[in-house]
Amino acid sequence: MNGAELLVQCLENEGVTIIFGIPGEENLAFLEALRTSNIRLILTRHEQAAGFMAATYGRLTGKPGVCLSTLGPGATNCVTAVSYALLGGMPVVFITGQKPIKKSKQGRFQILDVISMMEPITKFTKQVVNAGTIPAMIRDMFRIAVNGKSGPVHIELPEDIAAEKTDSIPFPTNTVLYSIAHPDAILQAAQIIREAQYPLVLFGAAANRNHLCPLAKELIQATGLYFFTTQMGKGVVDEHSPSCLGTAALSDHDYIHCAIDRADVIINIGYDVAEKPPFFMNNGAMKVIHVHFAPADIDEVYFPQHEILGDIGHSLRALKDALADTNHSNNAFFHHIHKEINEHVFQDQGHDCFPNTPQRIVSDINKTVADNSIISLDNGMYKIWFARNYKASHSHSLLLDNALATMGAGLPVAISTKLVHPEKQVIAVCGDGGFMMNSQELETAVRLDLHLIVIVLCDNGYGMIKWKQRGMDYPYFGLDFANPNFIHYAESYGAKGYRITKNDAFVSQLSYCLNNPGVHLIEVPVDYSENEKVFLKELQNKTCLF
Repeated sequence: MNGAELLVQCLENEGVTIIFGIPGEENLAFLEALRTSNIRLILTRHEQAAGFMAATYGRLTGKPGVCLSTLGPGATNCVTAVSYALLGGMPVVFITGQKPIKKSKQGRFQILDVISMMEPITKFTKQVVNAGTIPAMIRDMFRIAVNGKSGPVHIELPEDIAAEKTDSIPFPTNTVLYSIAHPDAILQAAQIIREAQYPLVLFGAAANRNHLCPLAKELIQATGLYFFTTQMGKGVVDEHSPSCLGTAALSDHDYIHCAIDRADVIINIGYDVAEKPPFFMNNGAMKVIHVHFAPADIDEVYFPQHEILGDIGHSLRALKDALADTNHSNNAFFHHIHKEINEHVFQDQGHDCFPNTPQRIVSDINKTVADNSIISLDNGMYKIWFARNYKASHSHSLLLDNALATMGAGLPVAISTKLVHPEKQVIAVCGDGGFMMNSQELETAVRLDLHLIVIVLCDNGYGMIKWKQRGMDYPYFGLDFANPNFIHYAESYGAKGYRITKNDAFVSQLSYCLNNPGVHLIEVPVDYSENEKVFLKELQNKTCLF
């Protein structure tokens, strides 16, 4: 067999069933080997979108996704998606092609030093220089992608190495188990929590894994501890819980920060400093306990005083057992905060105005979709509203990125999610700015015959930056644009398009789309004047004297 055929065999050996990407000339031997394999190729319209899809596959399954591109421009188009996977802790194997390295007649045409480019944004990157080394390299990369903090790895397969003959075979796979936390670390943490008056639990991105969520729920139910989440930790425990204080969608001044400011101990489970800080540590009375499989990355706003390091699932069980004699459910202050958050943040928004307010849009979606649905958010002003106001009922029910926080990911993430979970309702919510960055993937969704709803929130500008611009007392400038006719645009790809023109039409239109197959795009005008009303006035002027 040749190197390309061996690489495909190694991928099959690792359990790979799907690859996202766009092949090029230098990948043709690999493409031919893929044609006769049991691995499905999802051809996309842009390599960045393919990378987002592969990263989402890794995020949802815990197994590395795989993304394929050619050399040069194909590889550079992957850079944003590689960075997305790195900061977001998503396991992905990126495979790029390259010109022959032993003898080439094309000079430096399309050749970049892709290995050096990938080095600072991957956990590992290497060029294959001998086909016989492929089995060891692939086995190593799949281990690296998931060990410690998950993330991207990269392999470059030159054209001549792909054609090189070899008699090597795939390496056997194995499962690596994490070490467990030292018992003394558990007991010391339990003592700190037991002595606290206002202990709070924070769930971060690394806790948002299917096998950890039941254990997190058991900890909360057994101890009565109140909890909140980072944006990427939403859904670790059902937010309908009486112990839920919501999400730290803002870094300060929200209702949740009344609880955070009162807390004397915060137990951070699965938090990573790559996520936007959910609160700012200071050198005051607050103690922070870091529960993770890896030591904390010390930062100016994050320097935990105690750490529980090891398998997070084991730590959750051990902490629950160590706190068996403790119950914090009767904390009157946190109970009051819970009530305030339900009244001011999680309430059903009934504003009878048009265009719709972001709160009304969040509320309408929350009450219309099924409990096990998954919403994929692009990046924009609405992401804060969804993170803050949407009640997540299960792990990954609200997929958002608050690490790289790149625009353009919402639709590709939704496509990958629907492939992983074809039985679930999947909805992409995008701003008009972010949607147009990868809107060509509508064709991919139609070609794959997916049942997918895409909601495009239109304000004809970059709304989040406008909000920041206004908050800094700058005049509006440089952030407005025009949009295509989204109905015609969707129809040109073979999707169905709709425009909301009155306040009470959105729920019925969304319900129709959820109950009828195909790719549906709903254009929803949005009124972002609520940004100033709520974030720049209501929250800045509130007090925590309750």
